[in-house]
Amino acid sequence: MSEHETTTEGESRAALSEDWAATIVGLALLLLVIAGVIPTGVIP
Repeated sequence: MSEHETTTEGESRAALSEDWAATIVGLALLLLVIAGVIPTGVIP
């Protein structure tokens, strides 16, 4: 093993967290449109 650890593990976790955040926001918007809270034309 080398003395220096790679930082790709931390970067992968951050990217994974961003992916999940985007998924949750997208699903929340979809639910709001389905519920009629947000009109269909507001979100492209």
